[in-house]
Amino acid sequence: MIDLARIRAETPATARRAYLHNAGAALMPTPVVDAIKRHLDLEAEIGGYAAAAAEAAQLDAVYGSVARLVNAQPDEIALMDNATIAWQMAFYSLPFRAGDRILTAEAEYAANYVAYLQTAKRTGVTIDVVPSDADGALDVGALERMIDKRVKLIAITWVPTNGGLTNPAAAVGRIARAHGIPYLLDACQAVGQMPVDVEAVGCDILSATGRKFLRGPRGTGFLYVRKSLLETLEPPMIDHFAAPWVARDRYALRPDARRFENWENNYAARAGLGVAVDYALALGLDAIEARCRLLARRLRAGLAEIRGVTVRDLGRDPSAIVSFTVDGHDAPAVVAAAAAAGITIGASPPSSTRLDAEARALPPLVRASPHYYNTEDEVDRLVAVCSNLT
Repeated sequence: MIDLARIRAETPATARRAYLHNAGAALMPTPVVDAIKRHLDLEAEIGGYAAAAAEAAQLDAVYGSVARLVNAQPDEIALMDNATIAWQMAFYSLPFRAGDRILTAEAEYAANYVAYLQTAKRTGVTIDVVPSDADGALDVGALERMIDKRVKLIAITWVPTNGGLTNPAAAVGRIARAHGIPYLLDACQAVGQMPVDVEAVGCDILSATGRKFLRGPRGTGFLYVRKSLLETLEPPMIDHFAAPWVARDRYALRPDARRFENWENNYAARAGLGVAVDYALALGLDAIEARCRLLARRLRAGLAEIRGVTVRDLGRDPSAIVSFTVDGHDAPAVVAAAAAAGITIGASPPSSTRLDAEARALPPLVRASPHYYNTEDEVDRLVAVCSNLT
C-alpha cells in the first residue's frame, strides 16, 4: 500500500500544481533532491575529485541498486548521461554488414529509428518493420514469421512515447532467444512505472532514463548488457576508463558493462539517481504499477465520456501514458488551457513515432501521464478542463 500523504509531502510541488507529465520528466522526491544538493555542497567545499573519493562507496552502490531494479548483476550495468547515449553506445557496438536485417516495431521512437537509418546508409543493412496486431501492439506471430538467418537484431520500444501501448516485450524475448538473435529493448518509459525483469523479458540489452517515471534527475540513465553478449561488444567510442591503456600499443577493454562509460561523470546526479532507484524499490514496483494504471484508467474513462475528445491509446492493457485530442483545439492549446488551471501535461508530435502516426493519421497528441503520487481529484480536474473546451 502506497502512503500517498507521505509521498506527496516528499513531493512539495504537489501542493501547488497537478503534475501529470511524468512521461516527460517526473517530479523528484525530496530525498533525491537532497542527495544531489549534498554532493554539490561537498564538491563546493572540498572539490570534485575529493568529493567523489569521499563518497565512492555510495556512488558505487548505485550499480547494485540499478541491478536490483532490473534483476541483473552489477557488472552488467553502465551508468550513463541519458537513455539515448545508453541505447546508442550499445546499438553502435553491434556489427552489421550489407544484407543484414534489423526488425523493429511500428511504434518505434524517432531517436532509435534514425540510428537504424544511419546504419542502413553506412552498411546496407535492411530495416524491416513488424506489423501490429488488431490492438496496435507488435504482432508476435508476424515477428516469428519474419525471422531468417539475416536477422541480426530485434529492437523495439517497450512503452512507446505516445498511444499508451505496452508492447509484448517478454514474448519478443522468447522468440529472440529461440533463434539466438540479440534483442535490444528501449525501456525508457517502462522503468519506474512497472516491474522490469531482464531475465523474464529475455532482452540482451536494455536502456532507460532517470528523469521519467523513475523520478530521478535529468542527465542520468543506465544501460544493461547481458554478460554473454557484453564480452563480444566493443563500444564505438572508448577512453582510458572504458579501456585502460595497458601498453604503448595496446588497450584492454574493461570486463564489465562500464566499458560503455567514460571517465568524467556528474556524480551529484548519479547520487540522485541512486536514491531515486532505492525510493522506487522501497515503495515496490507492483504497487507503483497498480496505482499508475488505476489513475490512467480513470483518466481514459473520464475523457471518453466527453463529446469531442478522442482517446488515441492502443493495446489491451494500456500504460500510464494517456494520449488524446480535443476537437477544435490543437495540442499546444490544450496544454496551455491545462496550465492555466494549474495542471501540467505535455504533447507528442507525429515525428516522435512517425510510422505509427502516419499509419493512424495522427495529429500532434495531448499526452497526460499520471504517476503514483497523483490523486484522483487531479485526474478529474484535467477531465473537467477538457470538458470545458468542448
